[in-house]
Amino acid sequence: MKQITTRILAMGIVAFSFLAPTAHAQKLPARKKTLAALRLTNQYFMNKWPDAGKTIITNKERPSNIWTRAVYYEGLMALNDVDPKKEYVDYAVQWGDKHKWGLNGGVNTRNADNQACGQTYIDLYLIDQKPERIKDIKASIDNMVTSEKADDWNWIDALQMGMPVMTRLGVLYKDTSYFRKMYDLYAFSKYKHGGKGLYNAAEGLWWRDKDFVPPYKEPNGDDCYWSRGNGWVVAALVRTLELLPKSDPHYQEYFNDYLAMCNALLPLQRTDGYWNVSLQDPTHFGGKEATGTSLFVYGFAWGVRNGLLDAKTYKPVIAKAWSALLKESVHPNGFLGWVQGTGKEPKDGQPVSYTSMPDFEDYGLGCFLLAGSEVLKMK
Repeated sequence: MKQITTRILAMGIVAFSFLAPTAHAQKLPARKKTLAALRLTNQYFMNKWPDAGKTIITNKERPSNIWTRAVYYEGLMALNDVDPKKEYVDYAVQWGDKHKWGLNGGVNTRNADNQACGQTYIDLYLIDQKPERIKDIKASIDNMVTSEKADDWNWIDALQMGMPVMTRLGVLYKDTSYFRKMYDLYAFSKYKHGGKGLYNAAEGLWWRDKDFVPPYKEPNGDDCYWSRGNGWVVAALVRTLELLPKSDPHYQEYFNDYLAMCNALLPLQRTDGYWNVSLQDPTHFGGKEATGTSLFVYGFAWGVRNGLLDAKTYKPVIAKAWSALLKESVHPNGFLGWVQGTGKEPKDGQPVSYTSMPDFEDYGLGCFLLAGSEVLKMK
């Protein structure tokens, strides 16, 4: 591990040289400013959705335990870690109660999007061990663990939706079969989907799904690496590594992939602090984008806090990105701007601007709360 870490950090220092002129003087915003922004944006959402079980209506009506809302509650639980409030936990419990702690699609679903709510269900079970809170998510994941099928995660967003659930169950029940199945699914995504896998080890980044594996190219001739998609993988690895026992045989691989991604993302930061929706083609729907940027801040801040990333290299990058999010995304009423709507590539959810309303507000806020909570922990 020492040799690998040294190599990655050395590469990171090289990458940092491209950023140093603009990032050097940047400092993290004051703690009170960050906390105020987290409280403001979260209160805006809680005021807008007082009934946590209310269905979500966009192009159609959907239950509120889908993945978009699940990501919000991940962020809310992270906020509760740094700013404990009974109202946060009560709001999350109300969400679980309204859905009877169930999954969209029922216990037989294998879709990671439907299982994402299980992250918060399990976290709330650890606060108050009522068996109904964990019954359905455990049954759903157990069905997968006992199955030979391993090709379910055929899009990289699924890693963030599913891996933290399996990690939590494995830790809670001291059952390594959850970890083994998680790796089977991860490895199929990494090495097999799309022909030779969705991970490009040469560049340290992931293609969103088989539709973007070469020969697919962006207009400028580069590969298409979607910002939020890679952000989901960073978050998946963070939320796995923070709980997975280091004795797990695949811990090192997850760790190496995390470090490689962080290094790859460093030189791709925009001069304004954000990342583009298309990481390597700023001409293809170029512009600020808050969700991918938030997830990268989350991943970097976690690494710095845990001594896994070089603070001198990454703190200025974090500070630049987080300062930009606070200044340019947060509206006075708590609404978040520059959030790309749902989809899977740069052209989806457009146009993205300071005032544009995404089809779902919840997951953008969830990403923002994850980032800000980790920044507070880092300080």
